[in-house]
Amino acid sequence: MGRRHWIDELADKIASELEKRGKKDFYVFNGGLSVSGLQHIGRLRGEIILGEAIRRILEQRGYRIKQLLTLYTQDAWKGKKGQIEAFPGGGGDRYKGWPLIKVPDPYGCHANWVEHFWSDFGPYISEFTDGNIEIVDTTTMYKTIFKPFVRETIQKRSLVREIVNKYRGRNPYPENWIPFEPICERCGRIDKTKTLSYDPKTDTVEYVCRACGYKGTRSIEKGKLNWRIEWTGVWKVLRVDFEPYGKDHAAPGGSRDSCKELAEKAYNFHSPLGEWYEWVSIRIRRGQVSDMSSSGFVGITPKQWLEVAHPHILRFLYLSTHPHRKIVVDISRIPQYYEEYYRAERVYFGLEDAGEDTEYLKRTYELSHPDSPPEKPPSQPPYTHVALLAQNLPSKRKFEIAVERLKRTGHIGELDDYSKAWLAGLLEKTVRWVELYMPQLKYKVPEEPPEQAYSQIQDPERLYRLADALEEIPSWDEQTIKQTLIEFGRDLDSQERKTLYRDFYLALLGKPSGPRAAPLLAVLEKDFVVKRLKRPSTQTG
Repeated sequence: MGRRHWIDELADKIASELEKRGKKDFYVFNGGLSVSGLQHIGRLRGEIILGEAIRRILEQRGYRIKQLLTLYTQDAWKGKKGQIEAFPGGGGDRYKGWPLIKVPDPYGCHANWVEHFWSDFGPYISEFTDGNIEIVDTTTMYKTIFKPFVRETIQKRSLVREIVNKYRGRNPYPENWIPFEPICERCGRIDKTKTLSYDPKTDTVEYVCRACGYKGTRSIEKGKLNWRIEWTGVWKVLRVDFEPYGKDHAAPGGSRDSCKELAEKAYNFHSPLGEWYEWVSIRIRRGQVSDMSSSGFVGITPKQWLEVAHPHILRFLYLSTHPHRKIVVDISRIPQYYEEYYRAERVYFGLEDAGEDTEYLKRTYELSHPDSPPEKPPSQPPYTHVALLAQNLPSKRKFEIAVERLKRTGHIGELDDYSKAWLAGLLEKTVRWVELYMPQLKYKVPEEPPEQAYSQIQDPERLYRLADALEEIPSWDEQTIKQTLIEFGRDLDSQERKTLYRDFYLALLGKPSGPRAAPLLAVLEKDFVVKRLKRPSTQTG
């Protein structure tokens, strides 16, 4: 028997712990994001997809679960380099310390900073999940359900300070500390205000701003709690039972431990169950790997991912990898990601055996679907092949011609509705992938190469012989074409081989280089290729 999937083991553990805590009408799963900038795909991994996958497993076992995603919109805008540079006309420095929700949209197309950067993430969550996730935000919470918790915190501030200071090291809060940070009425900052007193009759605080010197009074609706206390408060007011968290919170004696102690010793409730997860990195130019970062504006958004790949592929990548292991997303490797997914698909439908990995791959494939897997094996058009094919299709009848070509080359059979939708998506996504990230694969086959290109061909007779060899191929597919090219070039020295391929691209594309020869030829018509490669010899003759 093969290895069991980690997600099922984690679901067992969570179910067992929930049972020990006692039955509830429904359980609450939560994730948390601060909309500090670019909302990248790394944020889908732990805060959304991990919780959603476990929720769906437990729902199948009869549990009722509400899944939430909390946006921390009252957090102070830190004015990091990437945030400031988001303002194309400059002037971003003036918003340093403002609540995120109050910072204007740098591009003027949304009501504020949060709405702008959420627009490439929030509307696409349902593409990557079953869509049963409710979004809440701390700005609204402070005006409604959070107010009793703020009052309780101020009332218990001595005990709260004692616990928080255990984790503050050399910088403890003083005895007169009131853990509430109002928004300064004059300068708009939330990170430099100090609360002096609290009036329970009016639910207001008296404060002084250390940035501009202003003294005033503010409602507890217009501010925020210290971040550790706020996190604990989110758990309490939303009645959270399970919440994944990033590795930065996972260290013993770290931030999550401090919030756990606050929950249990100051506020008298069980902290939620949790599971930590590693960051998602991205491979960028020149092979460098960087952790995706919201405020640093490193990464790509869910919207950008969907331009070039199906959501299933990212889910497969995330759910095939234990959350404690790092993932590096490499956009240039999307074709390989598709091949890994296709292999799991074949295993799932019993078309291929993966030995001890069989059950694991079947489970990962099943989980990779935002809804449910297809009922029968779908077609598996190779990503790179479609990328090359799609570039050379006419705009009219594009889909129909693609189907004809792919059937002729044996890449697909008869298409059901699922396979049609998958291929239609690929035709658009692969072209976008080439345009945005893989210019070396971009090509255009002109109706006739310019005369200048023909004049640069050095050995038209060798091209003619290559055309003869290709004409004899019984099956016009990439592998057979590749083998024919290898055999043809076997007796050539390196310079002759270089000349051959330069002539080949000049005759075919009108320029001395292009995408790899075999994949390129496989998406073109055989008769067209043969005629095109023979033409230089005819002209020079």
